[in-house]
Amino acid sequence: MFSAIEDAAGERVDRFLASQWPDLSRARIQALLSEGRLRIDDQIATSAKTKVRPKNCFALHIPPPIAAIPEPQNIPLEILYEDEHLIVVIKPAGLTVHPAAGNWSGTLVNALLYHCAGSLSGIGGVERPGIVHRLDKDTSGVLVVAKSDKSHHGLSKQFAAHTVERAYLALTRGAPLPREGRIETRIARSANDRKKQAVVRDPKSKAGRHAITNYKCLAHFGQQKGQPIGTPAAALVECRLETGRTHQIRVHMAHIGCPILDDPVYGKHRGYRKLRRQDGQIAPVIARQALHACKLGFDHPITGEELYFETPMPADMQNLLDFMHSL
Repeated sequence: MFSAIEDAAGERVDRFLASQWPDLSRARIQALLSEGRLRIDDQIATSAKTKVRPKNCFALHIPPPIAAIPEPQNIPLEILYEDEHLIVVIKPAGLTVHPAAGNWSGTLVNALLYHCAGSLSGIGGVERPGIVHRLDKDTSGVLVVAKSDKSHHGLSKQFAAHTVERAYLALTRGAPLPREGRIETRIARSANDRKKQAVVRDPKSKAGRHAITNYKCLAHFGQQKGQPIGTPAAALVECRLETGRTHQIRVHMAHIGCPILDDPVYGKHRGYRKLRRQDGQIAPVIARQALHACKLGFDHPITGEELYFETPMPADMQNLLDFMHSL
C-alpha cells in the first residue's frame, strides 16, 4: 500500500502503477484492474483510464504465481477401460479437459496425473499430457487419453485419418430439415466475438478449417408455436463427426436452425426454457448445452484390437428428453 506523489496527479492509473512496479507490464496491470484487484482509497477501481489524484492511497493485490506444470489432484474418474497404453473415461459436464486461462486446476488432466501417477504421454506438452482429442467443458461423454508416446502417435493418426467413430446425442430446438443429412462448411473464429466460432459464409473463402458433421434426427417432439403444422418444437439428433473442430456440432446445428438446447453461446435466447407443454409446465432446467459424446470406436494403437465404447445419456439430459416426450 502506498500513496500517490504530487507529480503523478492527472496520470492514468495503469501508467502510474507500471512506474511503481517495473516488473509488471501495463497489460498485466490492466488485467489485474479488470479482476478488481486494485483499491484506491479503499474503493475498488477497474478502469485503466482512472486519473491519479494527489494523496490517493493505492493497494494492489497481486495473486501468487500459478505452477507451470499441472499438479495431480484426487478427482474421481469414471473409467471404462484402462491398460498400460491408454485410458478411456466418461468426462462429466462441467469438467474442463486440460488447464487453460481461468481453469488452471480441477481439470481432467489434474485427475489423470493423480490416477496414472505420471504415466501419461508427454506429446501434448506440460498442460495437455496425453490429450488426443477434447470435449467442451459442458459437454459430457467418452474420451480416450494416451498413456505413452507410442499410443499417442497411433491414436493421433487415426483421428487425423477420420477413422475414429465418434457419435454425439444432441437435444435441439426444432428439428433439422431434411431429417438426415451432411453439414459441410468451413469454421473460423467469429469476427464479432473472439470467444465464438462461426461458419464462413463465403463459399470461395479459405478462412478457417474444413468441418463435416453428419446428422440424423432420431425423434422429434411437439409443435413449434406460430410455425406451420408439422414443425417440431424439439428433437433428439445423433451427430457423427468426420472432423473435430472447436465447437463444431454446436456451430453446425445452430447454422441449420436447430441450436442445441440451453447452449449459452450458440443457442442464446432460443433455449429449452421456451419448451412448454399444453398444461403450461416448462421444461426442466439443465445448466449446460444438451450435448453428450455417446460413442467412441477406434483400433487399439498398440495391439490393433477394435475397441468400442457406448455410454448412456446422463441424468440431466435424460430428464429433459423425458419432458420432450410429453410435448
